Amino acid sequence: MGIENRPYKEKFERSRKMMLWFGIISLSMTFAGLMSAFIVSSARPDWEDDFRLPDEFFWSTAIIILSSLALIFAKKKIKEGNLPQANIGTLAAFVLGIIFVVLQFIGFNAIIELGYRFTGAASNVTASYIYLIVFLHLLHIISGLIVLTVLIFKQFKGRYTKENMLGFEIGVSFWHFVDVLWLLLFLFFSYFYIF
Repeated sequence: MGIENRPYKEKFERSRKMMLWFGIISLSMTFAGLMSAFIVSSARPDWEDDFRLPDEFFWSTAIIILSSLALIFAKKKIKEGNLPQANIGTLAAFVLGIIFVVLQFIGFNAIIELGYRFTGAASNVTASYIYLIVFLHLLHIISGLIVLTVLIFKQFKGRYTKENMLGFEIGVSFWHFVDVLWLLLFLFFSYFYIF
């Protein structure tokens, strides 16, 4: 790339990263609002104080952390020019993401088996909030899996190199965001219902 194109490339990269940050900030505000409503609603007399998160949510938290570590490994390998190992890291992150989703649905099923429903006579405000927040996060994880699918496809075509990392970095940043978001949500719920 010529020197005359470098400012355009830098502006393009900055604009793409800025768009990602706008998305992350707006999603963070959405979840902050839901968590605030959860806290305010916890003062209600019909609030369930003895709700316990199913163990699957613990396991899914460990899995999602491993998925982020796999992407850190993949990014490092791309920068080193070791594309086969980078492919393994990206594929591992994707598989771990799928396992996370499966564990979340198993966790939802465990909540249902405990007698908590999202709506209806068997529902309560506590379970409804947990369903809403976790399901909304799950939608973002599924979006992240779509992003990982695109990264895998492009990576196997050799599109990412040490000199061309923008798409990979943006995709990985989004995945790390949804991972950190889950970790914060898990700690938030843990504060209320585990310890």
